[in-house]
Amino acid sequence: MDSAAVDQFEAGRSRLASLAYRLLGSAADAEDAVQDTFLRWQAADREQIQVPEAWLTKVTTNLCLDRLRSAQARHERTAGAWLPEPLLDGDPMLGPADTFEQRESVTLAVLTLLERLSPAERAVYVLREAFSYSHAEIAAILDVTEAASQQHAHRARTRVAAERRRGGAADPASARRVVEEFLAAATSGRTDRLVALLTDDVTAVSDGAGLARRLLRYRSRERVASFVRAGFKATPAKRRLAGGSLAMHLARVNGTLAVVAVVGGRVVGAVAFEISDGKVASLCGIAATDRLARLDEAWQHHEPGVPVIDAW
Repeated sequence: MDSAAVDQFEAGRSRLASLAYRLLGSAADAEDAVQDTFLRWQAADREQIQVPEAWLTKVTTNLCLDRLRSAQARHERTAGAWLPEPLLDGDPMLGPADTFEQRESVTLAVLTLLERLSPAERAVYVLREAFSYSHAEIAAILDVTEAASQQHAHRARTRVAAERRRGGAADPASARRVVEEFLAAATSGRTDRLVALLTDDVTAVSDGAGLARRLLRYRSRERVASFVRAGFKATPAKRRLAGGSLAMHLARVNGTLAVVAVVGGRVVGAVAFEISDGKVASLCGIAATDRLARLDEAWQHHEPGVPVIDAW
């Protein structure tokens, strides 16, 4: 392959990776899909490709759909043990963040909701909301009619909206204040204050410190508060499991505020928050090692500042 063709592909690699990540929810799988796209680009008769960007988008999208439709992926994702891979803000795989729709499409909460869509609905939602493709362009990418693209988009938006009846998003300073109050209540045992900091329709999902065979899901303020209180209660057994005493930092992960747990400079867990109207609307806790690899790698080059809890 000539250097011009390589350069042409590399110029769009970040965009393709961002697309693949939103479709798959996994940075590792997204990288594999983009590399497979490169191999197809390498083997293609490029003189017959009139619009390289459209061709590359189509190939990447359909490779991702093949992965989502595979028997193994269907089993893993329906077994109740799958969560998106968290990424530290600034990671190029998070992609465009100029509009509200682009920022929302990459949050852990929305990536988790997208698991409830069919692969086609998920692809249309991502292409439309995050990358602003027209229905005509989406129809060409997916080999469907424009009417089918519109129907997929309508169903996807309806299903996502039904789970996201939220108030206005908090500004960074307000969100930080809410999360700091939340941590203080969670680590002190003030369950009443913890309940007061949760929205009426709060939800929580966790992989059980990376040990649970199925995801742990909680609804209602009382159940979420009880789960959080137990999870943030420090014990010698938890410290042994984590590999030592934890420091907890606040950072932005997938566009929302998160608590990142660190032992000896190594990320061992993350809890992402969504804040709505001054309260916590959802939590997503991830501690499985394979889900944290890219976040941990980015953390090694991150300046975290003073931890909110320096010895848990």
